[in-house]
Amino acid sequence: MVQVLVQSLMYLSLCLMMQICTPQAKVVVPKNATISAVFMFGDSIVDTGNNNNLITLVKSNFPPYGRDFMGGKPTGRFSNGKIPPDFFVEQLGIKELLPAFLDPNLQLQDLIGGVNFASAGAGFDPLTSELVSAIPMSKQLQLLDEYKMKLKCFIGEERVDSIVANGLYIVSAGSDDIVNTYFHTPTRIFDYSVFSYTELLVRLASSFLQELHAKGARRIGVFSLTPLGCIPSMRTLAGGIKRRCAENYNQMVQLLNSKLSSELHRLNEAFPHARMVLIDIYGLVLDIVKSPRKYGFEISDRGCCGSGLIETGFLCNQWDFLTCSNVSEYVFWDSYHPTENVYKVMVQEKLRKLLVELYS
Repeated sequence: MVQVLVQSLMYLSLCLMMQICTPQAKVVVPKNATISAVFMFGDSIVDTGNNNNLITLVKSNFPPYGRDFMGGKPTGRFSNGKIPPDFFVEQLGIKELLPAFLDPNLQLQDLIGGVNFASAGAGFDPLTSELVSAIPMSKQLQLLDEYKMKLKCFIGEERVDSIVANGLYIVSAGSDDIVNTYFHTPTRIFDYSVFSYTELLVRLASSFLQELHAKGARRIGVFSLTPLGCIPSMRTLAGGIKRRCAENYNQMVQLLNSKLSSELHRLNEAFPHARMVLIDIYGLVLDIVKSPRKYGFEISDRGCCGSGLIETGFLCNQWDFLTCSNVSEYVFWDSYHPTENVYKVMVQEKLRKLLVELYS
């Protein structure tokens, strides 16, 4: 009885703390929706710092990354500032930032509104994570179990189950499978056609989503892949002397996105009490790249970091003196990842639609 009372008081105090510190929601959440927390899985598009303490080359916890983050602090986010997870929780009024679950400074109150399990360099294909020593998607699912166990010790199983059941789950993976693994690994490009490899990725993605569902997730948004052939590094490596968008990459992405959409439809029929939605950002990002001025940008064929042609991660640090001073004009921060302002546009354009589709 005493333990239950203590847990209840702790939970109440944490909720009050969250309400005091939580920003106001900027999107209208559907009336029938209760979003208790946000949980992120995937790659560098959504990793807020889980790779910081890993032995891996895929890191960004050093300048010039984080140049426009709070206090100009590099946190492991692959951008100049905030990235999609931060905008999700901010727009929903849950908290200001979505912390990395493996952050050694994580506090109890940080667990309440959700956390981030993503790892830069990860992919649906296990080989993708293995190549760069990222946290594989299977391990990210295990981290969700660790999260639940840690929180249960403080607020009890029933309340944790409620948080998990009413959470919003976002998955972003597949880009590194195509860019790093398929086109640059002999064991993949020689063993699989474009068609068969996208089939493999969809099977692996489906398996991940079904396991996530089995752990209690009921509302899941899955980011589509962006036009990878148009990111600066692929223009440099595969776009020819004029650095055009590499259409073979974009065609493979479109095929995978189409197959993912169909698989999500199938899963929705198989799990009628859950809802899984594709967050289709391909067309939006392509439009930003093709018509940057329409969105307030000027430069979309190279990144701000270094020369902007090939640098990502440690190479940005090596060529920091070349990094642009006018990042607000750029679509890409490094040769792979968008700037904070582009991420903000993406979330503002897609979050409201996602909520309607998930809770309709």
